[in-house]
Amino acid sequence: MALNTRQRQFLKGLAHPLSPVVRVGKSGLTREVVNETDRSLESHELIKVRVEIEESHERRQLALMLADRTNSEVVTTLGKIAVIYRA
Repeated sequence: MALNTRQRQFLKGLAHPLSPVVRVGKSGLTREVVNETDRSLESHELIKVRVEIEESHERRQLALMLADRTNSEVVTTLGKIAVIYRA
């Protein structure tokens, strides 16, 4: 489900007023985090995830792994926030 640029821009606009509903702590990607993300995506389709890791490259990699495990797509990452979408 690769998103094109126009779809990403639209989803970023929808995500702007949202608050993070899932938080990934310093312990990283646990089964509980994946399950909570999956439940949140079933309810909302578009969510924000806060990743509490200092290194930006690691945050991006973690967001991509989370999206892969929940069968979703990373719309964007900005600082410690990742926006994830699943139709």
